[in-house]
This record gives sequence, C-alpha cells and structure tokens, in this order.
Amino acid sequence: MNVLDSLRTDVVEAGAEALLVTSPANVRYLSGFTSPEDGRVLLTQDAAWLLTDGRYTVQAAEESKLEVDITNTYQKTWQERLIELSNGARLAIEADHLSVASFRQLEEKLGYSPVATDRLLQPYRLIKSSAEVELLREAAEITDRAFEHILGFVRPGITEIEVALELERFMVTTGADAKAFGIIVASGPRGAMPHGLASQRPLALGEFITLDFGAVVGGYHADMTRTVALGEVSSELMAVYDAVLEAQEAALAALGPGESGRAIDQLARDILDRYQLASYFSHSLGHGVGLEIHERPSLSQRVDDRLETGMSVTIEPGVYLPGKGGVRIEDLAVITESGYERLSSSPKGYLQI
Repeated sequence: MNVLDSLRTDVVEAGAEALLVTSPANVRYLSGFTSPEDGRVLLTQDAAWLLTDGRYTVQAAEESKLEVDITNTYQKTWQERLIELSNGARLAIEADHLSVASFRQLEEKLGYSPVATDRLLQPYRLIKSSAEVELLREAAEITDRAFEHILGFVRPGITEIEVALELERFMVTTGADAKAFGIIVASGPRGAMPHGLASQRPLALGEFITLDFGAVVGGYHADMTRTVALGEVSSELMAVYDAVLEAQEAALAALGPGESGRAIDQLARDILDRYQLASYFSHSLGHGVGLEIHERPSLSQRVDDRLETGMSVTIEPGVYLPGKGGVRIEDLAVITESGYERLSSSPKGYLQI
C-alpha cells in the first residue's frame, strides 16, 4: 500500500473522508511542489490534488506528482474550490498547522467543524527512503565542503556576519538550494548562546568560534556544528572541548535500531557530569532532520523515541559557560540495520586556526 492509500485509511479511522494538508513540509512530501508555502494538498478517497494559484501554473505542472488544481483567486477563494473538489466528503485538517483564523474561515464555509488530526504524516516521514537519504547525503557533502572553505576565510577582525554570509554564498554556489536555517556564528562570550545567530561582532584571537550551519538539497536539510579556536584559547576552554567531544562521540557510537533516544541523551549527560559540566548542557542531545530542520525522532529527556532503520538524526551536545564561551559539536547521521552512517565527515578534533 502506498502512502496516499495508507493515509486514506488513517483519515477514515479519524472519522473523516478527506484530508486537507497545509503544512509546507507535508505538502512538499506528498506533491514534490517546491513552493509548498503557497500550496495545499486535498486527499479524498479516490483522488489527490495539489491546490495552488495562477502564479504557479507552469511550476506546479512541472513539479507536482499529484493532479494540479489552479484556483483563480479573482473568482473564488481556495476554501470555496476545496469544498467543490471534496464534493461533500467530511473534511479533516492538520490541527498542528492550520491557524485558528483559517480554521474558523473554513468552518464557516463548510457549515461544520472539520475533524482535527494530529501529525498524521509523521510516521511516514520518520523513515527516509533511499532517495531521501541520498539528498541528505548531498546536503551534508556541501556542508562539509563549506566548512573546509571557511577555515581559510576566518581571520581576526572580520565579523561573524561576514563568516555567515560567506558560508551561505559558498553553499548556494556549489549546489545547495539554500541555507538550512539562520547560520549560527558565535564567537568568544557569544559562544555561550546556543542559538547565537551571526552578529556584527569582530572575531578575536584567543576565542572559540561555534559554527552551526547546513545546506538544503532537494528540500532536505543538513545540520552540522563545529567549534574551532582562533589562536590559542584558555586551558579551561580546551578542557570543555575535550569533554564535549567525548560525549558526542560516545552518543554517536550508541546509535542503532531499537535504541532509546532518551537513554542516548542521558549517556552524553553522564559523561559531561563527570567533568562537572552537565548543568551547562541546556538543550536536548539531538533531533530528526529531513524536509524540516527539526523533526522527530527526538533524543531528549522529554520523550522516549525509539530509533529505527532509516531515521536521520543529529547528535549535538554542547556546554555553554556564561561570560566565557561555549562548545558544541554536531553530526548528521542515518540509522542503519547495523548501527549508523555518519553523513557529516568534517574533522571534529580540536582545531586551532
């Protein structure tokens, strides 16, 4: 049974007959449409459409795996066209994506409350196909090449934002669709900010620089973090680096089908705790990656996701010392039958430039 047929069964079990898909990642997953923010998928028991508007007539026809329906927005709303196509079938929506305002508009036009579903497509997107893994691999390769390139670009006096822009330029001009997320370049004391987006701060000797970035290829995101020293850093920060690297490599080695994300997260925390650093590790160990930069499964204390062959995850322990700096090391990996394949191949050992 293919994904669409399986989804039709899920929809019926949820108490509906048709499904409106509005999450951009899910729209792209089902249709292949590369502008999913401006598209929706309608799945009925006997058909599936990509709904978009006249700006995308040519693009949708070229890209969509589904039948395309172009709404003439001068004549009717997309909700009105949706009702025509669904032909009286009871509709379900993605409750975790559709806004309250859009839900109310749709409810008014339908004359009833659509069935709210929760993450119906998540089980299908968790396990990556060989084609999806290949796109992740290509994105990771471009990310690795960008890291190698940026090592020759970094020097005292240039700003974090200059480094971020150069990373983006390199990735896009060497085959990436785009950067995967806002590039983090956090130097010196700013390294204590886990999500320290690049700023106008100049790089200085004697500091760590955390680089967290990734390329997108075919809609699939890479995610990698490396922390490098610009000149000689303090012995305290070097010790932190060694502890984070030990935790990262141990957690990575623990990956495999059937393993617990919560247990692997705890493994990394236990290692950092031996160095009295666990209290400075303020986020989860890792997350799934694919059409979105943060997906399930989660490797954290909040949930206990079990890893399965074909899942793609990151491992990214970090230590953040206020006023001093921080260290994070992150790899992207795919779970295999025998363990894992590391897609991020950039060196992780202590590196001084």
